Amino acid sequence: MRTHLDPAGMDDLCEALLSLNTKEETSNFLRDLCTIQELKALSQRYQVAKLLHTNCRYAEIVEKTGASTATISRVNRSLAMDGTGGYETVFNRLDIGTAEQTND
Repeated sequence: MRTHLDPAGMDDLCEALLSLNTKEETSNFLRDLCTIQELKALSQRYQVAKLLHTNCRYAEIVEKTGASTATISRVNRSLAMDGTGGYETVFNRLDIGTAEQTND
């Protein structure tokens, strides 16, 4: 069963993140907010998303990140179908382009 986020709680969290000015402040806040396992999971999912965005194959993503194929599939679904466009916003702002697909 999928649980829904509390909109007010999500708004508060977004406001808190937007109030941070540096990588160090953001890192400190995230380390206070999340467990090491949660941070590892978030970081891994973001790395997976970047690799998917640049057209890496699943096997290469597993090798580079250690992510399970289930995690890669979940991230891929967010990128391709049921996400909100958040990854794309970040990729565009950080100028993370899409690599050309190779067929070797």
